[in-house]
Amino acid sequence: MNKVQCPICDAAMPGNWQEYPDYPFCSARCRKIDLGRWLDQKYRVPDPTPPDADDRSSPAQGEAD
Repeated sequence: MNKVQCPICDAAMPGNWQEYPDYPFCSARCRKIDLGRWLDQKYRVPDPTPPDADDRSSPAQGEAD
């Protein structure tokens, strides 16, 4: 059996995942803490586009006016 820990408080979660209704969290409290972090934008998904890709104010290289 794999040892699983809560991603918020690092509490050990022995047993089967079905014993934890808030899995992958150990409790509803840790689930709410994680939700709060998402809502406060502490977690972010990186934007894969380069910063200059959205800049359409200047003509692209090789374009004529």
